[in-house]
Amino acid sequence: MPDSSPSSRDADVLIIGGGAAGLSLALKVADRARVTILSKSSLEHGSTYYAQGGIAAVLDDEDSLESHVEDTLVAGDGLCDRRVVEYTVSRGRECINWLVSQGVKFTLEKADTAHYHLSKEGGHSHRRVVHAADATGRAVFEGLAAKVMDHPNITFRINTVAVDLITTAKLGLPGNRCVGAYVLNEVTGQVMVYRARFVILATGGASKAYLYTSNPDGASGDGIAMAWRAGCRIANMEFNQFHPTCLYHPKAKSFLITEALRGEGGQLKLPDGTRFMQDYDPRGELAPRDIVARAIDSEMKRLGCSFVYLDISHKPDDFILEHFPTIHEKCLEYGIDITREKIPVVPAAHYSCGGVMVDLNGKTDVENVYAIGETSCTGLHGANRMASNSLLECFVFAFAAAEEILARLDSVALHETIPTWDESKVTDSDEDVVIAHNWDEIRRFMWDYVGIVRTNKRLQRAQNRIDLLQQEIRWYYSRYRVSRNLLELRNLALVAELIIRSAMTRKESRGLHYTLDYPARLPEAKNTVLTPGNYMPGAGN
Repeated sequence: MPDSSPSSRDADVLIIGGGAAGLSLALKVADRARVTILSKSSLEHGSTYYAQGGIAAVLDDEDSLESHVEDTLVAGDGLCDRRVVEYTVSRGRECINWLVSQGVKFTLEKADTAHYHLSKEGGHSHRRVVHAADATGRAVFEGLAAKVMDHPNITFRINTVAVDLITTAKLGLPGNRCVGAYVLNEVTGQVMVYRARFVILATGGASKAYLYTSNPDGASGDGIAMAWRAGCRIANMEFNQFHPTCLYHPKAKSFLITEALRGEGGQLKLPDGTRFMQDYDPRGELAPRDIVARAIDSEMKRLGCSFVYLDISHKPDDFILEHFPTIHEKCLEYGIDITREKIPVVPAAHYSCGGVMVDLNGKTDVENVYAIGETSCTGLHGANRMASNSLLECFVFAFAAAEEILARLDSVALHETIPTWDESKVTDSDEDVVIAHNWDEIRRFMWDYVGIVRTNKRLQRAQNRIDLLQQEIRWYYSRYRVSRNLLELRNLALVAELIIRSAMTRKESRGLHYTLDYPARLPEAKNTVLTPGNYMPGAGN
């Protein structure tokens, strides 16, 4: 049930983030454990709610697990962990069946209501994307949220922003075991102690580090930043996926045009109507996202245009309305009838393939901390996530983490005493405009210098800027009471630095990381692993 009251804040399992991964884990453990879910706002403001495409799973007799594995490995450009890919793909049918049992309704084939309609998206060699029209995330959210709200062992608290994890190391005690979290209640302005046996980081990615993004405002990398400050290794942060097709309109902000539209015949065109993707890849519009995004970026720079077009208007009206009702309705709000007109689109930051390093159970380097969903780096995506594998990963690793937590539940106790948050040396801020300016500056230089195409010079410029901003943010954080905006800025700046440092470390072009200084791919694929404690200017350790 939703709750913003300051009553008991002890839980067996504390989940920070309320997307698909967090809700799934909550439902998997709630029959045996007390669960608290923290959300910065209502559930429908997370990335899950806005996911359009679907969930990749092998359900068709003409498809195979081996094919799904190979497609994923190819898209990941040599950096995927085959063991993780095989494990994840093998549990696809189980995930779909569980979601159906939770009330999620997927689109069925008209001719045979016993079979799901399967879409084909970029990088996939078969139709294997299960979906609910073009609003799969909303269908998943509505199904899971209804179950979460009705469960007596689950407390859902809104207007709560996690400040940091509390570990024994931070308390000056032996080891590095997580015992809870400091959490800001936005209603009261108080920072409260939440004790927990296990803490789950399910806060999503960090695409708000970029000026143009498909993500909601809360995607500020909170879980990744908190994990780093707690002592977790971070991997492959240089691989930021830019979705090729976001609606280009001054009032649209961050509306995504699903890859499924290209899967159903949508064509990318230049302003003069010429198709161009075949010049970049024989798979055309269905090439992996990194290739399509770079192609669009290249054509925009070549022609000096602000966008290209995505055209589905050659398909019958009833086909478009059946498969893409959400996109049709949204575009009409901006005066674009996709049954008659081309859609102006532009690439935008969409997904963080890197994140907190975890094992097959979602465990991090810090005892009793798990990271699932986009916050984590499992090894599934490698250097480039294949379309619709992300929701699959959410469920597979939520299930795995839940299984291990339940197995360990009786052996982990709540920590006895945790110090309250110390506000004795801070005051109320009288210059919040600094936060807004710093936030805007980070997002602009990340877009300009650490975007789709990079160079050593651009990365060094970004590093110089983030070093200065980190000093300013640390000064501000140490003197003023925390707010949501300040906490998000602090996290965003740290994650931006992790992205820059990772990009500077990789001396090749691979997957989503493309640099003009090292255009070739090295013969051996290696993960970029950053470890807390190593010298890193401005990291906020």
